[in-house]
Amino acid sequence: MSQLARDLELSRPLLHMHLQRLEAAGLVTGRHEIAADGKSQRWIETTAFAVRLSPASIVALLAAETAPEEQK
Repeated sequence: MSQLARDLELSRPLLHMHLQRLEAAGLVTGRHEIAADGKSQRWIETTAFAVRLSPASIVALLAAETAPEEQK
């Protein structure tokens, strides 16, 4: 995870937060391994997923994005 944080130029806590949300949404899975040198490593993989768009779903997303902040 440290290398990914460096590659993305993000702090580790911010990357961790995003990965937790992606994992909760089922878009990625993570696993821990202990390396030969005893260090803990976390591996992240994408899961197979599909995004289905329809005219109605696009309209709903646009409406949510353009709604005043207090209505979101």
